Amino acid sequence: MEFRYKNSGVCSKETLVDIDENTHIINDVRIVGGCDGNIKGIISLLKGMKAEDAINKMEGITCGLKESSCPDQIAKALKASINENK
Repeated sequence: MEFRYKNSGVCSKETLVDIDENTHIINDVRIVGGCDGNIKGIISLLKGMKAEDAINKMEGITCGLKESSCPDQIAKALKASINENK
């Protein structure tokens, strides 16, 4: 199931996550905006990972002086997606 999340406090505008509703395995992640190379690398690492594991690894990461980061926003999107399907 694909879920859209409006990013806040970072360069990227939006995060789209596609996770399996039952297993919470990440099928795909797409980011609108942000640092192209870094985001491609993060997405490559996330595919096939359980959403909960990705959240634990990325939640709370900051970017420079910003209070959030693209990885933190992905964690928020994954959490929101899981909570929406409860």
